[in-house]
Amino acid sequence: MKTSLLINRELWEEFKLKVGSRVGLRALSRAVEELLEEGVAERVVAEELSKMLKVPAPLEVKPVKPRIPTDAGRAVKELRRGEGG
Repeated sequence: MKTSLLINRELWEEFKLKVGSRVGLRALSRAVEELLEEGVAERVVAEELSKMLKVPAPLEVKPVKPRIPTDAGRAVKELRRGEGG
């Protein structure tokens, strides 16, 4: 199947350089296809496992920047010593 996509030019050029040098420019389509398969396969496996285990599929967790400065190492040490509240 042939399709058209709008992709950021710099991103596409970087992809072509990295993948093209490794597998050759003629293999770019296959490289894109493999990346799509990996992404879809991961989602399908998670959905099927959640059905088998009868639990909701895992949520996607995205890192966020803390609103206040935080020292996780110090917080864990305090919790281990029982000073965490």
